Amino acid sequence: MLSVGSLGPGFDWAEPYAIGLVIVGLAVYAAVGALSHEEDRAFSASVVYVLVGIAAAVVIWLAGLDWLSPARDAAWIEHLTELALIVALFSTGLKLERPFAPGAWGATVRLLAIAMPLSILLVALFGSSVMGLPVAAAILLGAALAPTDPVLAGDIGVGPPGDEEEEEPRFSITAEAGLNDGLALPLVVLAFILSEQSGGEWVAEWLLVDVLYGVLVGVALGAALGYGMSALVVTLRDRGLVRAELDGWISIGSVLVVYGIVELVSANGFLAAFAAGVAFRRYEQHHEVHKGVHEGAEVAGKFGELAVLLLLGSLLTPSGLAEPGWAGWALAALLLLVVRPVTVAVAFVRSPLTPRERLFLGWFGVRGVASLYYAAAALAAGVLPREEEAVLFWTVVVAVVLSIFAHGTTASPLTLRLLERRRPSRAATRSERDGSPRTAGEPRSATTARS
Repeated sequence: MLSVGSLGPGFDWAEPYAIGLVIVGLAVYAAVGALSHEEDRAFSASVVYVLVGIAAAVVIWLAGLDWLSPARDAAWIEHLTELALIVALFSTGLKLERPFAPGAWGATVRLLAIAMPLSILLVALFGSSVMGLPVAAAILLGAALAPTDPVLAGDIGVGPPGDEEEEEPRFSITAEAGLNDGLALPLVVLAFILSEQSGGEWVAEWLLVDVLYGVLVGVALGAALGYGMSALVVTLRDRGLVRAELDGWISIGSVLVVYGIVELVSANGFLAAFAAGVAFRRYEQHHEVHKGVHEGAEVAGKFGELAVLLLLGSLLTPSGLAEPGWAGWALAALLLLVVRPVTVAVAFVRSPLTPRERLFLGWFGVRGVASLYYAAAALAAGVLPREEEAVLFWTVVVAVVLSIFAHGTTASPLTLRLLERRRPSRAATRSERDGSPRTAGEPRSATTARS
């Protein structure tokens, strides 16, 4: 007999939908508690989310529920992570106020132009030579593990709009997380092409369409739309046509419109979302609307992170965690302990950054939502054989989980040790570090002010 929720005869114990509601409700409580005392703990809220997800996995297993399967439900996982990611990218862009002066983004350029390609190369070489993956799967693994996470990096990055403290390491790691999610996309596409085609006739099309067109049009169109939306919103607010308490919803509508339009013209939507956030902030930069828009994007990003990490924890099973084998687990550990620190060290040779600042950047290469998105997208596209898909997906999962626990438990103590307790003589001003002069009236960072 048909039974929908409570609409059925007799008792219906352990109804999956009801159990799901309870788990989600408890997760929201955990998120509220974790975020309310985030500055008082030595670990980030992301650790709590994954632990709640693991607890949910135990409940699901004990109840014998037919839960989500990465292989069967990859498209659903892909879209969930996609939505969480674009909101986080827009929110990240809203935080960045540094002008586009020569040298002002120099450290970020080093991370993107040197450290990121080296990381992809090293991971791909390990995947090919040690894990036995074919070239396409190895490149896909390297590209999926290249992005650093804009939400999880928020614990160590710059603060909200108007925050005076914008130290070079915090700024660089935030800007890197906002840009490398989209810059990894052409390499993921390259891996898709290599898995299906041979020969070199596709190279020119890939370079022109997926690299040049995708990147340039994504950034330009995203920035234009973001700036235009900000001008519209500010005008409406000044005329009293939009209520201030609804500012937070503007971020959601803006990023969905931007991402949708850019995807319609087959450009890079992730870069567009970030560029839109940066440009949105540039129109009447000190207008009060920006605070509300950022707060809305931040809350949406946090709950998107909650949804993704709760899902991640609930998917963990002994069989899944065994899929990467010892080599996949070794790669995940090496990525955090060797690959990231070494590539950052190479990128910052002859850099004015202090050793502590380089150590900060080398350790906090947080992996998260973007890596899960690309892994799920690969499964949904079906470009790899089943065995390779499983190794790829679960290696990414292992890397993300290790990153969350390693970086989530060290964010507060190491940030305090490496950045906030620096001697005044070591605290260089922004102009000394990146060559961008501070304009008259521009607020100094808290560290510089203490100097």
